[in-house]
Amino acid sequence: MDVAHLANQVVLFGFALGALLGFATRATHFCTVGAVADVVSMGSFTRLRMWALAIAVAILGAALLETSQGLPLARSFYRLTSLPLLAFVSGGLLFGAGMVLASGCGLRSLTRAAGGNLKSLVAFLVLALSAEMTMHGILTPLRTLAQGAVSLPLPAPDAGSLLAGLGLPAENARLIAAVVIGGLFLAWSLANRDVWQPRPLLGGIAVGSLVVGGWYVTGHLGFVAEHPDTLEEAFIGTASGRPEALTFVGPLAHSLEWLSWANDGSRKVTFGIATVAGAFLGGLAQALLFREFRWEGFRDARDTARHLIGAVLMGFGGILAMGCTLGQGVSGVSTLALASFVALASIIAGAFAMLRLDLWWMERQAG
Repeated sequence: MDVAHLANQVVLFGFALGALLGFATRATHFCTVGAVADVVSMGSFTRLRMWALAIAVAILGAALLETSQGLPLARSFYRLTSLPLLAFVSGGLLFGAGMVLASGCGLRSLTRAAGGNLKSLVAFLVLALSAEMTMHGILTPLRTLAQGAVSLPLPAPDAGSLLAGLGLPAENARLIAAVVIGGLFLAWSLANRDVWQPRPLLGGIAVGSLVVGGWYVTGHLGFVAEHPDTLEEAFIGTASGRPEALTFVGPLAHSLEWLSWANDGSRKVTFGIATVAGAFLGGLAQALLFREFRWEGFRDARDTARHLIGAVLMGFGGILAMGCTLGQGVSGVSTLALASFVALASIIAGAFAMLRLDLWWMERQAG
């Protein structure tokens, strides 16, 4: 088996998935911080329902792959047997607050930068630097402290395993859990007729389907039962050596590493790095095709400070929580990992709290 050729295939598919994601999210205005902001400021749940639709599609698609194709989602890093509670809750809160300050999560910053937004360009570069510092740099001691401070054993890694513990066959339990939980997300997302408009409907379906595509590429196409060097099973082309889907915190840091060290041959382009490049170029293609490309810079020093602080919080918090609104909020939740639901709830809570604080501050300034 030509492992290098297989790795190249995984990377190329990752680039294609990223390009489609960047194009689709810009075209449909899929934005997680915007979804929470719409609820807080206008009482509109349309974009939040679009996010829920993406989660539903991802859950149902991932379960279908796991039960019919034997996709080993249990090997992903989302299905934890113990929950680093302090890291996930604090990281999620910081990430949620940071994406409000920076006007978007990692993916949104990437695609806005592709449309000429220099604020978002600075934000995703600082996010990448902050994430790299948290993984391998000066912030690493804080990360290890938070991850080891409070750890709770989970009754099961995921909802399917939880049901299996009650006596149901494992495959049936996973499918039942996916149908119930995915069905609830689907029912809520489609309960309002506003979501049946082309933009939110297509946006939710596209993002959820692309996450499923990520699982298929890394967990099925990139899987080898016996690596020629180690004679052990392996997942080719991913940074973690596990099946991965779509996430935009760690891969941004890995992209920064690759850009810095590409010439010494020690860094390889992985699936995650390819999705970052693809998302940027896909967003650029959409901006140019729909004539939405416009240069935009910081308004003043306060605007600059908000974006810088927000980006740092996202990089640090995203590594603590092991993902972002897409990484934990769609990819992680698609595996029905119990830990991912904790991370997602913390991210939403952090965003909600920061938005409420922003509104309070604006009202105070106006009064």
